[in-house]
Amino acid sequence: MHITQLNRECLLHLFSFLDKNSRKSLAKTCHKMLDVFQDPLLWSLLNFHSPAELKKDNFLLGPALKYLSICWHSQRVKVCNIEDWMKNTFQKDFCNRHENTVNDFLLEVCNRCPNLLSLTLSGCGHVTDDCILLLLKNCPNLKTLKLENCVRITDQTLEAVTFYGRSLQTLHVDFCRNITQTGLERVKEKCPSVMLRAERSANMIPDNKPEKKLMLEKASRKLVQL
Repeated sequence: MHITQLNRECLLHLFSFLDKNSRKSLAKTCHKMLDVFQDPLLWSLLNFHSPAELKKDNFLLGPALKYLSICWHSQRVKVCNIEDWMKNTFQKDFCNRHENTVNDFLLEVCNRCPNLLSLTLSGCGHVTDDCILLLLKNCPNLKTLKLENCVRITDQTLEAVTFYGRSLQTLHVDFCRNITQTGLERVKEKCPSVMLRAERSANMIPDNKPEKKLMLEKASRKLVQL
């Protein structure tokens, strides 16, 4: 039997075992495979492991998407987690490209994936409070939000959770250095049913502008002299 003789249910099952690139390659072989590739049932879960993957056309975004994970930990991407004022020109240009890619993608998710149930973002140094706010507003069924090492996330995201995270059951904000204990306590107070985890976040050194760091260093030296 030729593969094109399989019924749609069997073809969908076959496609489900393939990665995004393999699905796209198979979709190019004939109209029937392309039709299966474009079936929303195939795209309820998406995983990405580098910023470059977000720009490919080997996946579909739509209302069927329920589970989304964007995680990367490569040495090159670690540059994005450095405080902006410490970056050189090359690093800033590199990070700007990533920022535009990530923000554009998440905006598409906000507009096209209202039924999202779970979102995991790890190592995404350009994800902002505004992005998460939009996602919480536009994806009212979101039950799980996991953020790890997202350096731009602050207490504003935690505040947004208390207002718009009506369906949220699990919230992780691990290694997010600009989260404070005050923000975490507010979530516990306003959303007692949410399973909250914040490994290291409130104990990490937050970002400070150079002039503020200088003031802190001077204050520390004065205390030592006293």
